[in-house]
Amino acid sequence: MDRMNILPEFIRQKPGLALFAMLAVAVSGFGQTFFVSVFGEEIRASTGLSHTTYGSLYSLATLASAAMLFKWGRLVDIWPLPRAVLLATAILSLGCLLVGLKGGMLLLSVGFFCIRFGGQGLFGHMGMTTAARYFSAHRGKAVALAGSGFPLAEAVLPAGAVFVAAAWGWHAPWLGASMFLAVLMLPLMLYLTREVSAPVQDVPGKENSGSSRSYTREEVLRDKGFYLVLPSIVASPFMVTALLFHQAAIASLQGWSMQVVGTAFTCYAAGHLGALLGTGPLVDRITAGRTLPLAVLPMTGGLAVLSIFQGVWVAYVYLGLMGITHGMTATAGGAVWAERYGLLHLGAVRAMAQSAVVLSTAVSPLLMGLLLDLGLGITFLAAVFAVLTLGCGLLARIAPLPGKQDREG
Repeated sequence: MDRMNILPEFIRQKPGLALFAMLAVAVSGFGQTFFVSVFGEEIRASTGLSHTTYGSLYSLATLASAAMLFKWGRLVDIWPLPRAVLLATAILSLGCLLVGLKGGMLLLSVGFFCIRFGGQGLFGHMGMTTAARYFSAHRGKAVALAGSGFPLAEAVLPAGAVFVAAAWGWHAPWLGASMFLAVLMLPLMLYLTREVSAPVQDVPGKENSGSSRSYTREEVLRDKGFYLVLPSIVASPFMVTALLFHQAAIASLQGWSMQVVGTAFTCYAAGHLGALLGTGPLVDRITAGRTLPLAVLPMTGGLAVLSIFQGVWVAYVYLGLMGITHGMTATAGGAVWAERYGLLHLGAVRAMAQSAVVLSTAVSPLLMGLLLDLGLGITFLAAVFAVLTLGCGLLARIAPLPGKQDREG
């Protein structure tokens, strides 16, 4: 029996690109907060930084990354994919090296910028754009497969880093990551993208089942529907980052032990992965534009539960529902821009949205901390967040398609 026959059709058609998209998203984990946070205290102590200074450096690096992604995210539209892979790998590998050198605040600042821009920025953007661009007929399932790189990285990278750090010190995982990227991942990803030598063009017919034409970044910025859809894309990472970053404070206010929080995260991970895989076929069946407003409903329910009820069980329910929305939004949000605005300028369009996401993850922990310091309780904040999240979904629901506006204009 041909082993390829057991794989889904879209993977059999382009197995190299399908694997690359997932690996690119997984590799972005080296620049994600869940990996950096494992070494927070060691990095801060080795550089003699206060908590405020350390957090400020990381937030500034994230903001700079968002600005750079906004400007340079369009490279995936105009460069051959292997060249973009080479650039992203060089930046991320350099960042890991600089963080691991223990060289003081300046090197750490540059290192933070490189891992955020190369990892969270370029690699995550490139993986999800590849899935949305080259698998038009099965876009939802391809984006879901690429998005599964996130929980894969969450499961493997922090645990592996802790194991290596216990044996050789906290700097060893960073130096090892730099070598791993340059020596192993770069050749593999160049091999997987070897047949994609030129930027994609719009193709009429079956393989371009999204927008009837491609819209430039300037045209998208003039489309009011973009501003109605964007809040539903940003809502999930904004809320998840704010709440998870301050999860210890929330646990204290709710009377949960950190052991409860730790085990409740399994519900978050399960909801995240299950929603990623389950939402792909739904997107292909009813479109990403119709799926996206539905994606905010589990998070709205989870925040409502956190606002109204007390008890240990609340941690499991609210985190599980948050994970479901995060997975649904990643899948629908990864496909919606290609669906609305076509393929030719997809990298530039998606870079705008991703820059807004990165910006929100830089701001949300600071805003949440300020609101908690002002004495606003988690029950009140959760209720406000639930209403805002639901409102974001309603905005996406009423967003008109750009072609419809063109005809009406």
